[in-house]
Amino acid sequence: MANDQAQQANRTDSFGGELPDVHLSPRSAAFIMSPALGDTLNLLIVAHNLSLAGWRVDVFGAHAHALADWFPHLRIAPALAPDDARGVLTSYPYVIQMHRDRPLAQVGDWHAGFIDLHDVEYAKNPHCMAKRFADFAAARFELYDAVVSNGMRPPAGLRFRKHASRVAIHPEASTPDKRWLPERFLELSLRLQASGLQVEFVVEARERSRWEKLSGELPPLRSFASSALLAQWLYESGWFIGNDSGVGHLASSLGIPTLTLFRRRGVAERWRPGFTTGDIVLPSWWVPTAGFKERWWRESITVARVMSAFGGLRSRVTGQSAQIGSAEMLER
Repeated sequence: MANDQAQQANRTDSFGGELPDVHLSPRSAAFIMSPALGDTLNLLIVAHNLSLAGWRVDVFGAHAHALADWFPHLRIAPALAPDDARGVLTSYPYVIQMHRDRPLAQVGDWHAGFIDLHDVEYAKNPHCMAKRFADFAAARFELYDAVVSNGMRPPAGLRFRKHASRVAIHPEASTPDKRWLPERFLELSLRLQASGLQVEFVVEARERSRWEKLSGELPPLRSFASSALLAQWLYESGWFIGNDSGVGHLASSLGIPTLTLFRRRGVAERWRPGFTTGDIVLPSWWVPTAGFKERWWRESITVARVMSAFGGLRSRVTGQSAQIGSAEMLER
C-alpha cells in the first residue's frame, strides 16, 4: 500500500507541476474543485461520468489531491494558484467549477469554455446534489447512461464496513448554525453504546478542546491529518451520524449508510448525502415559521427522534428490525 501511495503521489505531483498538453482533444475538461469536501465529492460525479465516456479529465483541488488514491481513473493535481490559472487552463476546451466566482474568480471572462453549476445547485427540484450533478452531466454532455457516482474506490488492504457495529459520529460542521446541541450528541452516544454499538466521534484537531471540556462521559475522539486517513477510517465503519457537513458526503460516497441532521427541509433536499442509503432528521413540525425553525431547530430535534430514525435506517439496510435501546429509553 505504501508503494501504491508513493506512485500515486508521484503521478499527481508531477502532473500538478506541468502544463497540460498543447493539443488537447475537444473532449477534454479541467475541473476546479472547491476547498469544501462535500462540494468536491459531488462535482467529481460530473468528472467521473465524463471519464466513463472516454473524456480526458484533469482535476485540480486540495481534497481531491489528498484522496487521489481513491480515484485512480482520474488525473488529479493540487489546487491551482490564482496566478497560475490562466496559463494552465487556457488550452482546455472546457473548464468546470461548481461556483461562478470561487475558488477561481472571473474565469468566464477569459475562457470561452467555462461552465459553472450555479443554476444546477439552486434549481427548484426535489433532488439532492448528487442526483442533480449526474443529471447535469447527462444533459449537458449528452451522456445517456450517467451514474450517481464519483467512482470512488478503496486502495488495496481496506475492508468495507469491517467494524460493522462502529457508529462514526461527526458532531461538528463548517458553521455554528448547522450544529446540533453538543449535550444531545453526548446523550445519543450513551444510548447507542447501551444498545451494544461502538461509538466514536470524529472532529478536527482544532475542535477537540470544545468537546474535551464538556462534562459527562465522552466517547473516543478521532482526528485525522488528511482526508485520505479519514476516508480509510470511515470506509471501515458501519454507520455514520452527523450534522450537514462534508464528512457526511464522504461517508456516503464510501457506501456507508448515513443519518444527517438538518435545520431546514429545503437545505436537506439539496444537500443530503446522496451516494448510498441515507436518511435525514428535520426539526419538528410544530415549530412555526422559518425564523423560529432557524432559531430553535436544535432544541426541537430530540435524542429519541434521532434514535428512532437511526433504528429505521438500520432496518432498511439490514432488512430486519433493528432494536436500538428499550422503549423506556426512547421515551426519555
